[in-house]
Amino acid sequence: MSVQILGMIGHRLSSETIAPVGPVFDKNYIRNFAQAHENAGFDRILIGYWSDQPDGFLVTALAGLSTSRIGLLLAHRPGFVAPTLAARKLATLDQLLDGRLALNVISGGSDSEQRKDGDFLDHDQRYARTDEFLDVLRKTWTSEQPFDHKGEFYRVEQAFSAVKSEQKPHLPVYFSGASDAAIRVAGKHADVYMLWGESLQQTRELVERVRAEAAGHGRDIEFSVSFRPIVAATEDAAWAKAEVILSRARARHEVARPELSLKPESIGAQRLRATVAQGERVDKRLWTGIAGLVGGGHNSTALVGTPEQVADALIDYYDLGIRNILIRGFDPLNDAVDYGRELIPLIRAKAAERDLRNSARRA
Repeated sequence: MSVQILGMIGHRLSSETIAPVGPVFDKNYIRNFAQAHENAGFDRILIGYWSDQPDGFLVTALAGLSTSRIGLLLAHRPGFVAPTLAARKLATLDQLLDGRLALNVISGGSDSEQRKDGDFLDHDQRYARTDEFLDVLRKTWTSEQPFDHKGEFYRVEQAFSAVKSEQKPHLPVYFSGASDAAIRVAGKHADVYMLWGESLQQTRELVERVRAEAAGHGRDIEFSVSFRPIVAATEDAAWAKAEVILSRARARHEVARPELSLKPESIGAQRLRATVAQGERVDKRLWTGIAGLVGGGHNSTALVGTPEQVADALIDYYDLGIRNILIRGFDPLNDAVDYGRELIPLIRAKAAERDLRNSARRA
């Protein structure tokens, strides 16, 4: 598998450094944002999930119908839609988008966030529910006959879906979560396991754990890592740009502190805080300034340098076996355009060079 470049789109202009602009469901912005990623050469775009924001299914549909080639990755939290209905909704959306849809399953790393939608299960119970949800989801996607299921969280009789996904046997399943409970589910179900941008050593350790868990189920698994690249013509200019971003984010954080709250139950957030504890600069290019500000609450670590330097840093993760790289900026749409011009071609060229070198060694 060659390198896959992922981006992320939102439903209106907003970031750690930019207060929300425009209507909460900004149709023109969604269209332009999706098209900018497609024109920049991204392979897929992630559409996130929040308990108080527009429905991701509809954002994904609009983004997909505004583009023709780029893949869509829809984040979904089990527990609020029955798995049989979720399977039909996802299969229908995949048909609408001509087989360009993938599913990112997130069980939820914040009790308070889950409770906003009425979910009062604890952390490990949520992952147990996700395990069962994915069992039923796959059965619904693939079964040619009605089936029964009786489990701890779900019970169905004679369940069947007449609509199947365009992709066979079903949509790719991306999975997030760094706890022991999450890794058990990932090893059983995930096609692609998604990591936030940690140090190389932390990443290596987590990749090995997930790979071993998947092997226990007789499965191979792919990996994705997420960063917020900050690039400029010179290294000094890039670090100066990072400091400006941090200054603006601090000012916004003072206003939006409840929105940028910590996630005490999230192991992924705890791991990012451990990365922050290593210092503001880790492994040469890894910058933890924003991650420290938001308490590791989301994908917030950056790689800082010239496009060449940042591409080299990303290839260090590629050398760990990670073939999916998610990049998004602090000026979201404009950065996506810049990445397409300055960074993505370098990543692809360096990954191809690595593949050629590795093939020669095997020969």
